[in-house]
Amino acid sequence: VQLQASGGGLVKAGGSLRLSCAASGRSFSRTAMGWFRQAPGQEREFVASISGSGDSTYYADSAKGRFTISRDNAKNTVYLQMNSLKPEDTAVYLCAVPPPGTIVEAVAVMWDFMEYWGRGTQVTVSS
Repeated sequence: VQLQASGGGLVKAGGSLRLSCAASGRSFSRTAMGWFRQAPGQEREFVASISGSGDSTYYADSAKGRFTISRDNAKNTVYLQMNSLKPEDTAVYLCAVPPPGTIVEAVAVMWDFMEYWGRGTQVTVSS
């Protein structure tokens, strides 16, 4: 199983990026997925999660109103649309898959128990 995150880059404050996390090796259509981020010298931080069906989502306070998580199960891919980016959003963004049955709210506190992690994509927001 592999999770490949992409879509990161350098953007000015106020700009937008769309991250993708493509899964291969098995289908995750019945499993929640989440996005996390880690800035240099800081702990890993939850960003957003989505249920297997895509009907339920959950966001960190820092992401509410600016980021949107979505998924396309036909493509086995999860997306993170990030708008109104701020310099403090600068980090490596990683996608992860929790154990089956994990609800979206629980993904936020279960980063030590994720089954799979992607390699991450760098997002840099300049002021």
